[in-house]
Amino acid sequence: MESFELQRMLLGDLPWTFLLEVACRVLAAFLAVFSFLKFSGRRGIKQLSRFELVVILTLGSAAGDVTFYEDVPLLPVALVFVTLLLLYRVTIYIMTRSKTCEAWIDGVPITVVKDGIYEIHSLRNLNISSKELFMELRQQGVEHLGQVRLGLLETDGDVSLYFYNAEETRPGLSVLPDEHRPEYKVPPGPGLYCCVSCGLSMFHDSAEQRSCTRCGHGVWSPALTTVRNR
Repeated sequence: MESFELQRMLLGDLPWTFLLEVACRVLAAFLAVFSFLKFSGRRGIKQLSRFELVVILTLGSAAGDVTFYEDVPLLPVALVFVTLLLLYRVTIYIMTRSKTCEAWIDGVPITVVKDGIYEIHSLRNLNISSKELFMELRQQGVEHLGQVRLGLLETDGDVSLYFYNAEETRPGLSVLPDEHRPEYKVPPGPGLYCCVSCGLSMFHDSAEQRSCTRCGHGVWSPALTTVRNR
């Protein structure tokens, strides 16, 4: 075997004409995926549910195999696409007629913020860190939790927010990064502070260490009272 042999490095034992076959295989895979999305009945592809993501990943695996491996024939892969399409349509049909089935497959929206504070159990069950949630809130113009009346984690991973009116906005925990949000175990003086763990606001009348009455943690940050601009 010769070193730096161009034929071996680029194609191995395959002939150069195999490149044309690869192009045809890519076209076939592209048409199959496009046809699936066209005939599956989806109204849009901006966000995928968990079930749809599994289907798309399976399609991608089948398309990759038929694209790169010369020993993978086209017809069995085409059968994979047709079977997935039928499975998808049957599953969607069942989901439209059974709320229980729909909730089991796609999940349900989960409340992550309510009345300006965390829903602690929701965050723990979802394994979502506060930093991840804060990032989502900041991207929608939120500065502190007191602005949010209700926050829902949708089944597609987006966070939907419902805000208080300006006059109803409450003091709340800052969602800014750590360098913009001071935290104290012992508040430096009297004032309104928010529990960093759950967002509950409490008035501290002296510089002494206190535990949160809601979650038991004892790290505090000054409550913010800014009003959301609309």
